[in-house]
Amino acid sequence: MQLLDRNMNAWKLRLSMAGTLAVIFGLSTLVFTVIMSLAGVFDLLTLGIIVVAFNIIQWLISPYLVGAIYRVRELSANENPQLHQMVENLSEKSKISKPKLMLSQIPIPNAFAYGSPLTGNRVAVTKGLLESLNESEVEAVIGHELGHLKHRDVQVMMVVSFLPALFYYIGFSLMLSSMYRGRRDDSGGSAIIGIGFMIFSWVLNLFILYLSRLREYYADRHSVSVVDNGAQKLSTGLAKIVNTTRKVNDARKAQREKPNSSAFKALFIADPDRASVDSAELAAMEAQSDQKLVAEIASRKLTFADKLLEALSTHPNIVKRLRALQELS
Repeated sequence: MQLLDRNMNAWKLRLSMAGTLAVIFGLSTLVFTVIMSLAGVFDLLTLGIIVVAFNIIQWLISPYLVGAIYRVRELSANENPQLHQMVENLSEKSKISKPKLMLSQIPIPNAFAYGSPLTGNRVAVTKGLLESLNESEVEAVIGHELGHLKHRDVQVMMVVSFLPALFYYIGFSLMLSSMYRGRRDDSGGSAIIGIGFMIFSWVLNLFILYLSRLREYYADRHSVSVVDNGAQKLSTGLAKIVNTTRKVNDARKAQREKPNSSAFKALFIADPDRASVDSAELAAMEAQSDQKLVAEIASRKLTFADKLLEALSTHPNIVKRLRALQELS
């Protein structure tokens, strides 16, 4: 009965994602058709081509930008053979090619999947993740990231993400053109249409954020399906990530308040010295304490502010995410 419920929930999640995609593309096509019929086709078409081309170029070079911003380098098999073997085993279970394994030299615990046709698929883990989580929890986190690659989330989100930008710039262009046109009978209508397009781009972005949160749930389910006892491992891993990130950020704020803080430490997103201490403290926690941490976070009551922030976020609220994993365990 539990297996049937899980399968039903999985199908509901897929249908919800498919429905959201249909809404995004349907509304986009409808509004784009209306705007092209109300204004000059050539100008709008040119603007659309420019916006699409810009986003495609941005996607192609994004791995290089990510590498520069997050200090990412390739992690060789000699440096961490166990991690490479873990990624290879999970890739086989996921029925995808093994992605290139990367290491980000930042203390905040995290991991992310990215890539483009120029670089291929990549999975990056941060230095803070390897220091804060144990091997089984890292395995569950990597299973989640491989889920993103299997479901082609990088490509899907790239395609849908440029749509709000497309409509925003069309609306902005119409507003600018109405300001410089000498014909009063036409400029007012163009300005109203432009404002409508800019509002629509914001509404469309809410649907895209919702789609992103659904795909996070779907990636969590994939981790559970390819990792033994994946629900529990991913739950404790996520709880530790949240807890450690909070500690590192708190330490960074405290360090900035000290009068003798160095100028360079004040510029870091997190204090690398404190990250090592925090990860050592978490590594000493017993399994029972880990489960207590998960239970504590999952038992929190969601406020209206939490729900509002989640609606504007790419990721689900951690409380709802842990509760969903508990249902799968």
